[in-house]
Amino acid sequence: MAGTFAGPVNLRNISWGIDGLGLIVATSLLTIKYFRKGCDFIAAGFLVFAIAEAIILSGTAAGLEASAPSFAAGTSMWATSILMVSFPAEFSLWVRLIGFVASALFYITATQIFWGAPITPLSSPLPFFAYPFLVFTFIGWISMLLKENWSKKAA
Repeated sequence: MAGTFAGPVNLRNISWGIDGLGLIVATSLLTIKYFRKGCDFIAAGFLVFAIAEAIILSGTAAGLEASAPSFAAGTSMWATSILMVSFPAEFSLWVRLIGFVASALFYITATQIFWGAPITPLSSPLPFFAYPFLVFTFIGWISMLLKENWSKKAA
């Protein structure tokens, strides 16, 4: 997310590249974790997120305006993947509710771009104000993973 606030274009692109690669690796690992746990729908949601992030990453170096098609495709898949992870009661209710809000905001963003609006990853109000909901969803996922880890160590 640091790329959103970076001034120089090259710094923004590098930041988004690092961020994108990290999200692809993280959600790929979460796919395996939840698949092994028997939560296939959640695993599929994380897999869709990894694919979405790869699509978004593919347009990053093209620049803000030129990346709009891959950003629209990726954000629609982000929205779908977050919805898939949020529907089952695996995560806390607050995490799921924030996920539903993030999903709705990214569906609106993608729909606007598909409809022809000149929206970039930095446009405001959307997607700019959707990112905090995405980050809070990540924080919820991370906190649950940490709780699971601490519970295993305590046992």
